[in-house]
Amino acid sequence: MTWGTITDEGIAEAETLVDVPLRRDRMRWIETTTRDAIRHFSWGIGDSNPLWLDSEYAAKSPYGGIVAPPCILYALDGTVVAPKLAGVQWLYAGTTFTWFEPILLNDTFKVEARLKKQELKSGRRFPKWVLQTGEIKYINQHHRVAGIAIGRCARTPRGEALAKEKNNKLLKAVESYNYSSEEIADIERQVLAESRQGSEPLYYDNVKVSDKVQQVVRGPLGVIDIMAWYSGQQGATHYGGVHGDAIRYRSRHADYHLNKKTGAKESAGRGHLETSTGRDVGMGGAYDVGPQRIAWCQHMLTNWIGDHGFLHTLDVSVRKPNLVGDTIWWTGEVISKDIQEGYGVVKFKVRAVNQKDELSADGTASAVLPILNKGPIRFPLPHALV
Repeated sequence: MTWGTITDEGIAEAETLVDVPLRRDRMRWIETTTRDAIRHFSWGIGDSNPLWLDSEYAAKSPYGGIVAPPCILYALDGTVVAPKLAGVQWLYAGTTFTWFEPILLNDTFKVEARLKKQELKSGRRFPKWVLQTGEIKYINQHHRVAGIAIGRCARTPRGEALAKEKNNKLLKAVESYNYSSEEIADIERQVLAESRQGSEPLYYDNVKVSDKVQQVVRGPLGVIDIMAWYSGQQGATHYGGVHGDAIRYRSRHADYHLNKKTGAKESAGRGHLETSTGRDVGMGGAYDVGPQRIAWCQHMLTNWIGDHGFLHTLDVSVRKPNLVGDTIWWTGEVISKDIQEGYGVVKFKVRAVNQKDELSADGTASAVLPILNKGPIRFPLPHALV
């Protein structure tokens, strides 16, 4: 039986889909950035920016109304491009986003998705796995590509295939971190100390290389935090839905988790909510959703950029599981600045570590900031901007 096993035949079958347009009905939570969709996504990542939520405030911004958080693209298409390989689980590895214009209230999108490449890999945790990379173009009602996402998805063994490829040490549960009352108080203080640039313009001219981006802190992560993400970003769509929809999805894709106690086929996503399943799939316990962690980085950067700037790119790789009970500190630093095509472009390195000072995620980003005496940023940005 090859369910959950990476085989040469499965890899070859998936290879036939490279550059072929793919169906996305189970990756789209929303099609239009309505007021409710924007609100629910913002709540799902814990981002209370009034530019997303307060119509009176947003009316005075350069956009003249409510704007969606850039990472709402995850709700318009989940960026998981992981075809074929029956039963082989997928773990989110990272996203490279490029935005060319703001996503405004009531923008409507269609998407075009393709598998761009797949690579056979090996590593400490999974001796044999496949990295599938997909491209999603988000085309708005004006027939413009407002954004592009390159999604990276690790396909790893599942079930008995996983047990055969891993040793007992790697399958052991990770013990939850036990915080002292002083540590909890300090984390809560840091969370509440979050600030944003807001309506005061941050000009390109006033930014210096090595400037620090104020951190955003998330945690200790709880199951409700993960549920809030699902509510705003995907629901159960990525796992085939529920009830009859789920059965039909599983019969087509063999994507499920087998409950050892009941023998039932259940959602492959239950490892995000249940410690024992998270251990079964080799993650050490219940763990967050990769795009959720990346969206927290977007939150940090848009806080720093302010209402007059624009997040242009965000490229983040997810390095290790962020388990329930973990706390994440997202930080950033300006590494370069340049005038390109008449735009003031600032580039960052970004990094997330947990309470054990272990690297959780990292990457790069860029923002376009207004230039003194040059007026507001002009949209859409040229595709040649890098």
